[in-house]
Amino acid sequence: MPRIAEHCTIDIRKRMSGLDWNLARAFCATADTGSLSAAAQRLGLTQPTLSRQVAALEASLGVTLFERVGKRLVLTDTGRGLLEHARAMAAAAEALALAAAGRSEDITGRVVISATDAISAYLLPDILEHIRELAPQLTLVVISTDSISDLRRREADIAIRHVRPTEPELIGRLVSEMPAHFYAAETWIARNGLPRKVADLGGVDLLAFDPVEQFVAHLAGVGIAVTADQCRLVSANAVVLWEMLRRGLGVGMMLREIAERTPGLVRLLPDWPGIQVPIWLVTHRELHTSKRVRLVFDAIAERLSRDSSRALDEQPQGISLGG
Repeated sequence: MPRIAEHCTIDIRKRMSGLDWNLARAFCATADTGSLSAAAQRLGLTQPTLSRQVAALEASLGVTLFERVGKRLVLTDTGRGLLEHARAMAAAAEALALAAAGRSEDITGRVVISATDAISAYLLPDILEHIRELAPQLTLVVISTDSISDLRRREADIAIRHVRPTEPELIGRLVSEMPAHFYAAETWIARNGLPRKVADLGGVDLLAFDPVEQFVAHLAGVGIAVTADQCRLVSANAVVLWEMLRRGLGVGMMLREIAERTPGLVRLLPDWPGIQVPIWLVTHRELHTSKRVRLVFDAIAERLSRDSSRALDEQPQGISLGG
């Protein structure tokens, strides 16, 4: 069986090596809109042309990407598995076209990005550096906040959220699911020992998010029983809590993609799978047609998806991040 799977993987790679990037773009647009007509309108194509492109991609890969449910096209399991790869191809094609035509420098103006304080401080800088290389004339504005910016009132052009948008005028893409774990500084462990089981957290000092009652209830929902009395250092700001953790003031939680960049820390509860934190990238439907917003949107999506995939690849065998 492993040899058969290996041959299948090699076969798909061969097929994708000669893939027309326009087909990947058609696939992404159809997945985003759930409709051939809406996807064709977004890309400025006729519906028959868009339909032929999707069919050509399915034929080239030898898979079925969509199934019809009512009036909508829904991704198959195979389609979902290939979607992020296609998004990366489409984003790379766009970046290459801009660079080859010398048009990156022609993209000017402001793009406002809203994100949580932790993502703004620890993940966005590398992404913004990449965007600056693609379009150096862009002005990038970061709003660091844990509240949900209202894209409908243009408080931001793009928002990075942990919840799926429900507003019909917004476009949302689930770009990754990042695991969050408990961490402590090496200095704290030297004084208190290493908590290895969930029960070991029962007496430790926790660095808690405000409101504390909501934080405790959320942990209880994932099988971590702690009390509000353990939460002696509290803040609504994740960066503040993270600095307290680095100084050895207690035990706290953080996204793995952020924690692994910080030296002197140890992940606790090695057998606990952690909490999956969804990362949604959201923009307004009207703004999604803007060249500068689309470039920034796709670049953020590609980098966040890459970080998440790398973290999953590095997971120890036998530990699942699902749940």
